[in-house]
Amino acid sequence: MVLIHTFIKWILLLWFRPHVKGLRKLDFSQPCIITPNHVSLLDAVLLSFFLPAGVTFVANTEIAKKFSFFMRFRKFITVDPMNPYSIRHMIRVVKSGESLVIFPEGRITTTGGLMKIYSGVGYLAMRTGATVYPVIIQGLERSIFSYLKGKVRITWFPKVTISVGTPYTLQRQENVSMREQKAAASDLILRTMQRELFEARKKENVNLFNETWEAAKLHGSKTVIAKDLTTSITYRTLLIGSYLLGNKLHHLLKGSKTAGVLLPNSVGHLVTLLSLFRIGTTPAILNFSLGVRSLLDCCETAGIRTVLTSRVFIEKGKLHHLIAGLEGQVEIVYLEDVKATATTGDKLAALCSYLAGKRSHATTNELILFTSGSESKPKGVVLTHTNLHANIQQVLSSIDITSQDKILNALPMFHSFGLTAGTILPITTGLPVYLYPSPLHYKVISELCYDQNITIMFGTSTFLAGYGKFAHPYNFYSLRYIFAGAEKLKADVRQMWMEKFGVRIFEGYGATETSPILSLNTPLANKQGTVGRLLPGIDYRLEKVEGIDRGGQLLVKGPNVMKGYLIHGKGFIPAGEWYETGDLVEADAEGYLTIQSRLKRFAKIGGEMISLNLVEELAGQCFGHSEFAAVPITDARRGERILLYTTDETVKLDRLRAHLAEKQYSPLLLPTAVRWIKALPLLGSGKTDYVTLKQMAEKGDGSA
Repeated sequence: MVLIHTFIKWILLLWFRPHVKGLRKLDFSQPCIITPNHVSLLDAVLLSFFLPAGVTFVANTEIAKKFSFFMRFRKFITVDPMNPYSIRHMIRVVKSGESLVIFPEGRITTTGGLMKIYSGVGYLAMRTGATVYPVIIQGLERSIFSYLKGKVRITWFPKVTISVGTPYTLQRQENVSMREQKAAASDLILRTMQRELFEARKKENVNLFNETWEAAKLHGSKTVIAKDLTTSITYRTLLIGSYLLGNKLHHLLKGSKTAGVLLPNSVGHLVTLLSLFRIGTTPAILNFSLGVRSLLDCCETAGIRTVLTSRVFIEKGKLHHLIAGLEGQVEIVYLEDVKATATTGDKLAALCSYLAGKRSHATTNELILFTSGSESKPKGVVLTHTNLHANIQQVLSSIDITSQDKILNALPMFHSFGLTAGTILPITTGLPVYLYPSPLHYKVISELCYDQNITIMFGTSTFLAGYGKFAHPYNFYSLRYIFAGAEKLKADVRQMWMEKFGVRIFEGYGATETSPILSLNTPLANKQGTVGRLLPGIDYRLEKVEGIDRGGQLLVKGPNVMKGYLIHGKGFIPAGEWYETGDLVEADAEGYLTIQSRLKRFAKIGGEMISLNLVEELAGQCFGHSEFAAVPITDARRGERILLYTTDETVKLDRLRAHLAEKQYSPLLLPTAVRWIKALPLLGSGKTDYVTLKQMAEKGDGSA
C-alpha cells in the first residue's frame, strides 16, 4: 500500500508540479482547522501530500464513495451536509486533539469563483477555539478534474499553486444569538477567503502588455477577444498589431516619456494602448468631450508633446475644432498615416516578435487619466499597471467571471471605470469585449446586448436609465451582471430594471485615484441602498468632519491606490499613505458602505451643513423621477442657498414643501427656487456636470 501511495504521489506531483507557499505557517502543535477553497476533484488528494499523516480530512459522503481508493491512504471522516449531527462529530474530533481539513464551500465550484460558505465551519471554529488556516488552491480549476468544462479552457498540465494564508480564530460572543454568530462567522470566513485569494493572485511590477500575452497563452491565441462596430480581433492579431504599431511609434515619439491618446472605444484604441505599454511610453488618455483649453491644460500638465488620434474619429465625431486648437501646441499623429507607412519588412518583424514571444522589458509601466471637477486646471492621476492589475484581481476575488461571459463596454476609456473594468479586465482575463464608442446611444446599446448575447455590462445611473427607457423587455435576457458606478444609483432606475427586465443592478463605488473600484455589491454580499463592501486588500478609516454628526470622510489605502498626482505648474506629487476620497461615508457593522455625499456637495445654510444629494433624493421621492440636480449659490444673509434644476416643468416648491413636512425633514432642505432645463448637462463619464450648472445658476440662467 505504501508503494502504491508513493507511486500515485509522484505521478501527481510530476503531472501538476504544484508550487506550495506558506507551508511553514501551519502549526500542528495544537488542533487546527484547514479551510481550502474547492476547485476540483483532486484538491484533497493533492493537498494531502503536503500535510502530516495525522491530519483528518472531512469528505462529503458521496465524494468519499467516488474516491474510496484514495481515501484509504489518509485519515478521514465522512459527513452528510444535510445532517446536523455531522458537525457534532467534527467538534468531537477536534477536541480529541486532531486537526481537520474541511472545505467551507461544501462543494466544488461550478462558477470559477468562491461559492457560499456553510455555517457549520464557522460554528466548528467557534465551539473548538481551534486556529483556522485558509488555503488557496489555484490551477486545478483548469484541469480535467474540475467542474468548469465549457466555462474555462481545460488543459492537461495547468500551473498549480497552493498558498497558506494568515491564520485566525473565531471567538464566541456573550449575549448574541448563536444564529447571528454563525452567520457572522460564515461571513468572516468568506471575506477571509476572498482576501487570501486576492493575496495569492497579486503581483508586483506588472506590465499589462505581458499580462495580455499570458492571457493569450491561457485562453488560446485564436480566441476573438475584442470587437467594435467595424472589426473583431483575436489575441494573435492584437499582439502582432501591438508589435507593429509599437515599433513605428517608438521612432515617431522620439524618446518621449508620455503620449496623448485621443481615441474612442475601439479595437484601434486597444492596440494603441498595448503598443505604448510594450515600448514603455506612458499613455495619457484624453477626454474628447472637454474643450480645447482644458485639453491644452492636460497636455501641459502631463508634458505631452504628441497626441495620437484617428482621422475617421475626428471626422465622424466632428472634432476638427479640437485638432485646430491643439495644432501648434502639440504634434498630431494620425494612426491611419502610421499604418500606411508599414512595410512588408515591418510586418515580418512584428510577426517574428510574436512567434518569439517577446515580452516587454519596459521599466516605466504607468498611464495617466485626468480628473474632472471644480479645479481650475485638470489634475493628472498617475496609475501604475500594478495598480490596475491589483484592482482587477480584487474584483475577480469577489465575483465569478469566466471566459464564457461577454462584456459590453460603452464607457469611454478616459473614464477609469471604462478603462479598468471595461477594457483591461476582459483582455487580461480572456473575456470577449465589445467596445462601443458612445454610452449615449441608448437604443443601439440595448440592441447590441441582445444581438451579442452580452452577459456583463457597466454603466452609470444616468446611462442605465436611458438604456432601460428605450429597450425592449427582452433585450437584456442574457445579462448575468450589471454594475453601476461613478454616481449614486437612483432608486427609480433600480426599480425599473428589476420590474422591466428582471435584472438586479449591483452598485459599486470608487475613484479614478483608486484604479477605480473601492467597494462593490456582489451576489454573495449585497445590501440595497449601499455601495457594498470594500474589496479585498483595501483598508479604510473614517475621519470626523466638523458639522457632520454621522459617518466621516473615507480614507483608504491598498495596492490599487494611485502612484500620485500631476499638478499643473507643480509636476508630480506622490500619493500619501492614505488617500482622502472627499466623500462622506457611513459603514455598518457588516462592512457595507453608504455614501452620504461628496464633501463638496454640501451647502452651508445658516451655519448648518445641508446635503445637496439629499435634496435631490427627496425631490425624486416627491415627484417620482430622478431628473434633478441641486447646486448652491452665495447668499448674503444665510451664507448659501440652493437652486434645484429639473427637466420636469410640473415641479412646484409647494408640493415639495408639503412632502418635507410630511416626512419630517428640516425645512432647510427646501430649495430657494426651481429652474427648468431641457436636459441636465453631463460630463463625458455620465455624471451630472455640476460645474456648468453652478455657472448657469450664478448667471441666473434657467434655460438649456
